[in-house]
Amino acid sequence: MPPVDAGLCFYKLRNMNEKTAVAVLAALAQDARLRVFRALVGAGPDGMTPGALSAMLDIPGSTLTFHLKELVHANLVSVERDGRNLHYRPALAQMNDLLAYLTDHCCMGQSCAPRGSKSRTAC
Repeated sequence: MPPVDAGLCFYKLRNMNEKTAVAVLAALAQDARLRVFRALVGAGPDGMTPGALSAMLDIPGSTLTFHLKELVHANLVSVERDGRNLHYRPALAQMNDLLAYLTDHCCMGQSCAPRGSKSRTAC
């Protein structure tokens, strides 16, 4: 029997485990990667090209490539080739699952939001 692919298992079950959460948080625990991920989330499902990200964040192309690879490896970003261009998109489901995992046992099952709060915790 082949080994279980934790990333595939996560996407099929939509149930993040501690090991996956640690890996995702580790990928975001670097200032440039966090900036890149936030820019992609800001762009929404359409995502961005490396050139647009590089110009927006003032990150050299080779450095950006390294950080994008780490985000792809953590399943926080997907990449798609469109002819000669690469297009990076945020994995919003992975982000939302991380937020759900982190807040799953918050406030003993009661809502933590102040009454009348309009803050968003998911996309």
